Amino acid sequence: MTNTTVTAPETQKPLLTLKQITLAGLMTAVFCLLGPLSLNIPISPVPISLGMLALYFVTSVLGMKLGTFSVLAYILLGLTGLPVFTGFTGGAGKLLGPTGGYIIGYIFMALICGFFVDKWGNNLIMEILGMVLGTAVCYLFGTIWLAYLASYTFYQALAAGVLPYIPVDVVKLAIALLVGRQIRARILKAGLL
Repeated sequence: MTNTTVTAPETQKPLLTLKQITLAGLMTAVFCLLGPLSLNIPISPVPISLGMLALYFVTSVLGMKLGTFSVLAYILLGLTGLPVFTGFTGGAGKLLGPTGGYIIGYIFMALICGFFVDKWGNNLIMEILGMVLGTAVCYLFGTIWLAYLASYTFYQALAAGVLPYIPVDVVKLAIALLVGRQIRARILKAGLL
């Protein structure tokens, strides 16, 4: 007779907890409130928008998995026609328009920025580096798409859709990190992430 031990099967951990879904939903709401606020400028078909501020903030608070989930939810809400994209627009037409590449770039930006937040959340320099790299990837997607749709050269699209926005995006990044890091620290302390 052998001694055998029977153990209960391990329970699977859910992909997302209710608390995490709630946090992601709240950050999606922030994105939906800030994303439509924009200002058209005469030198470019790309408006100055608070979408980048929202993305920096969301990823600095939630990190990669939940930040990307929140960004995807925002984009899906916009695709359904809700007016959450720049200028209070929505629908597939916006995604297929001149600024659609930037919106698609948000997904990759969230992955990169969020990865750096998750990996080096206590190191401000690394978080800034992640935000800058994520922004560069978003700019690249947007520039290629704008060049294609507007029949610009890559450099013309870069001049119209990126260069005028860099100083404003630096300010957005600083504000989002200043506020977002404090909120993330409190959420982590409360055990919600």
